[in-house]
Amino acid sequence: MTLFASQSQSNDRIYTVSSLNAQVRLILENEMGIVWLVGELSNFSMPVSGHWYFTLKDARAQVKCAMFKGNNRHVTFKPSNGNQVLVKARLSIYEPRGDYQLIIESMQPEGDGRLQQQFEQLKMTLAAEGLFAQSLKKPLPPQPQCVGIITSKTGAALHDILQVLKRRDPSLAVIIYPTMVQGDGAAISIAQAIGRANARQECDVLIVGRGGGSLEDLWAFNEEIVARTIAASQIPIVSAVGHEVDVTIADFVADMRAPTPSAAAELISRDNSSQAEKIAHKKRQLQHAVQRYLSKQNQSINLLSHRLERQHPQLRLNQQQQHLDDISRRLQQIMLKKTQIQQQRITQNTYKLSLYSPQQRLQHDKATLASTTRRLFDAMDRKLLNANHKLALAAEKLDTVSPLATLSRGYSITRDDKGNVIRHCDQVKAGDQLITTVTDGKIYTTVNPS
Repeated sequence: MTLFASQSQSNDRIYTVSSLNAQVRLILENEMGIVWLVGELSNFSMPVSGHWYFTLKDARAQVKCAMFKGNNRHVTFKPSNGNQVLVKARLSIYEPRGDYQLIIESMQPEGDGRLQQQFEQLKMTLAAEGLFAQSLKKPLPPQPQCVGIITSKTGAALHDILQVLKRRDPSLAVIIYPTMVQGDGAAISIAQAIGRANARQECDVLIVGRGGGSLEDLWAFNEEIVARTIAASQIPIVSAVGHEVDVTIADFVADMRAPTPSAAAELISRDNSSQAEKIAHKKRQLQHAVQRYLSKQNQSINLLSHRLERQHPQLRLNQQQQHLDDISRRLQQIMLKKTQIQQQRITQNTYKLSLYSPQQRLQHDKATLASTTRRLFDAMDRKLLNANHKLALAAEKLDTVSPLATLSRGYSITRDDKGNVIRHCDQVKAGDQLITTVTDGKIYTTVNPS
């Protein structure tokens, strides 16, 4: 009975929103497991926490995704909006908002990712059928008399193999089964060459391989038809595809894997140090056995790790980290909005303050004082001008009656020494000092006796 079914029988339970979201998250993570999907990246963001948040979409739908920094540091390219990618993910839910989302475990560009996914799927299928089992591996002949080489007749791999065989064991017979090793039809061509060698039974051992290249270049050796043909071969086969770091399905199915075509030739040929070669051969067999054992153990560890991850506290920490990132973004938005509002208020208050500022009032009063001062000076000038005009008129009138005017016509004024005006003769006596004022000065005289 699934968790969905068991939940459907508990209709009388009353959930809180939090417990419901937590239950749905467990259902999604436990029931769906790992999924692979292809889509276009959009709304890609990378906050300071180091986690990635984005939307994966196609022409008709989209889904929110989170890729935590423990996983995204293994991504070998720089993602950006618009990229077509292949992702490996777990279904989950972001509990605080109830958002359905994907927790991304790995990400690859779509082209390479599809090939890698096909590689993993075929590897799992053939492993489940037992084609990789050590019990099916045929031992290589200790002293082969004839070796068959299945590769391109124009490739560097053939040249390298022949050079090694010539150097180590020139007497060893060699039969070349030329085949395509890349492009359309290469897988069928390889399978046919293996079948032809088995039908003829001319050789003690076969080397199947080619030189290095990209995953796409080596893809013929990842095809199911080649894998099953190698597994069905009655002649022991050494897989020698690419460089040491290159791994193909053919390597898992073959009776022996050599890291390079040259290494394959070294592996099956004899030389003067045959005993050392036997020891090296046993060592390589042991290494491959250990590698296969470790590979199986790694698969078991991976399965246990996935089970552990679904219950690991790190999931909760990731949820909390995503929640923290979400709150941080909201807080930044709120702070920015509040800052803008406060800035608007400051601007408004600054404007209002400027209207009532003493400096503004002082400038206004200075302007008023300057205007009043100009008007005062204008009024004083007009007042002074009027006064001068009146003074001139009064002076003119005064001048008409002024004694000085009379003096200017030949008259004079006589005073005694006390300043009294002498109008009559009896006002003076002999010996008095008199002062006579004429128009241009004064005359001092003394009265003589008559």
